[in-house]
Amino acid sequence: MAATTRLRRGAQEPVVSPMKVASASFIGTAIEWYDYFIYGIAAGIVFGPLFFPAFSPTAGTLAAFATFSVGFLARPLGGVVMGHFGDKIGRKSMLVTSLVLMGLATAGVGLLPTYETIGVWAPVLLVALRFLQGIGVGGEWGGAVLMAVEHAPPEKRCFYGSFPQMGVPGGLLLANIVFLTASTAFPGDAFIQWGWRIPFLLSALLVVVGLIIRFSVSESPEFTEAKDKGQDVKLPIVTVLREHPRQVLLAAGGFLGSNAIGYIFMAYLLSYGTKTLGLSRATMLTTTLIGAAAWLVVIPWAARLADRHGRERVLVLGSCGLAAWMFVFFPLVDTANTSLIIVAVLGAALFLGVTYGPLASLFSDLFATRVRYSGASLGYQIGSILGGGIAPTLATALYATTNSSTPVSAYLVVVSLLSLGCLVLITRDRRKVTAYSSFQNDVGSWR
Repeated sequence: MAATTRLRRGAQEPVVSPMKVASASFIGTAIEWYDYFIYGIAAGIVFGPLFFPAFSPTAGTLAAFATFSVGFLARPLGGVVMGHFGDKIGRKSMLVTSLVLMGLATAGVGLLPTYETIGVWAPVLLVALRFLQGIGVGGEWGGAVLMAVEHAPPEKRCFYGSFPQMGVPGGLLLANIVFLTASTAFPGDAFIQWGWRIPFLLSALLVVVGLIIRFSVSESPEFTEAKDKGQDVKLPIVTVLREHPRQVLLAAGGFLGSNAIGYIFMAYLLSYGTKTLGLSRATMLTTTLIGAAAWLVVIPWAARLADRHGRERVLVLGSCGLAAWMFVFFPLVDTANTSLIIVAVLGAALFLGVTYGPLASLFSDLFATRVRYSGASLGYQIGSILGGGIAPTLATALYATTNSSTPVSAYLVVVSLLSLGCLVLITRDRRKVTAYSSFQNDVGSWR
């Protein structure tokens, strides 16, 4: 369906095609996740010696990943604040706000003096900028997903909702390509001294591109309709916690496993491969690129399957596969054989795509339109703290303590099974709601 100049009743913006909105969500989200991921890559490669030089290599890596985790602590705050305004004044304005905040914080990291120059203020400012990144990305996900889902026809909500989900591996691909290029162009000391800053400074240009794209799409039609009907509430987050606490907790748990495994794959594996297995930075970055590309392709395919066969069924099957694959993931990686590491990463990317693609539509439909931004964001971001927020730090600590990847594998299997259980409960709850609604309709027809 092509864009048109026809206006919605009560709206001031033209109706645009779902594909245009979904594509804009993908591009904007990819830019924001590029900003977020280059921090994770730098944390595994350069932040330890540059900002925590007094620590041992292992302690420096732990400290760097700890600053990485700070961003996750800020994400629920971003989700609550931007969710509030997203449910009150609109999704589009919050997407613009989050993109600007993320871009400024990321460029700030690229300009930040190191410990050698300003001492303890260097890690303090690094943590502060990472916190701002967390607020930005915490508010961005809900808005991008709802813009895509709420513009979509009912039979394609999973597919169009998967576009902002594709922004995650898209941003990871872009981040790894830029870092790989910078590390190749500025080898050795040149990269450590200043070459690592280039990916962060490039963010300023990308943010301008993202803003142009986000200003080009219209507000969500479902939000506009709810607003016109006076269905907004005074404090959306309070309403969510009062009326939908179970949905928030199950959404968080359902996201826990894929998010933890995703950040092991996206952030920890680079550090593990270079510092523990002794592989080159280029090899590990290339491996991550291959996995991210596979992940990007699988997400829309899985979302299509979910539209046709039911998203709960696809999510449960994907979670079973993810839990099973974690038994073999690190044994394959520990061979230090590049081909087998690629097999490990491709398997993880496959099941991550299957579980991640349909989640956007599922989380959106757990909450009413009037509180959807707040509810979906809160569930997602709590899951991100308990999953990806602690995964790289915990994995580093487990390996440092035991000198074995087996405890890391066990941890990933456990969180995968926890997510599987939450998704099964969501499926059961939704079936009960559907059955009750059907019963009510039957009673109404008898009357």
